[in-house]
Amino acid sequence: MKLYAGKIDTISNELVTRLTTDGDMDVVDRAEAELDVVSVLKEYLRVDRELTERAKDILEIRGLSYSQFGRTKRGLADKKDFGLGEEAITWIINQLLETFMQSRHIDEIYSEDNVLRRKSRDILKKHMMVDDELDQEVRDRIRNIQEGTNTWDIEYSRVLEQMKNKHGLKE
Repeated sequence: MKLYAGKIDTISNELVTRLTTDGDMDVVDRAEAELDVVSVLKEYLRVDRELTERAKDILEIRGLSYSQFGRTKRGLADKKDFGLGEEAITWIINQLLETFMQSRHIDEIYSEDNVLRRKSRDILKKHMMVDDELDQEVRDRIRNIQEGTNTWDIEYSRVLEQMKNKHGLKE
């Protein structure tokens, strides 16, 4: 699961629309409420990038192989109480709920936290599961090339980049 910068506006619009339409909350200024959501999502990306860079630096300093990258980044994330992978959605939702409670752009929240969490999780998951769909689309396009070969690896990367550009999923 991955949050793409190109999906942030879509997610924030859909989330605020759903929560207001369903009567879960009233907003004073819809555009500003969406910007509150955008700020949480951009902060997630910023912290994720920061952890990625720090993990790379640690690998370089310690002379570790890139195979240690995931473990190193996970350790840094745990120290910061930051969610990666499946935990990313939980971290984002916690931040969203805190933001909703403190935002002067949200007039009233009527629903319980668990309802807000469930609806937010559904929307985030839908937009963050793009990687699986993208992978399948790329594989469908290069199915005539044998997987595991250098040609397949090169072609997969090239087509993946094309698909990301096509869908506005630049990192």
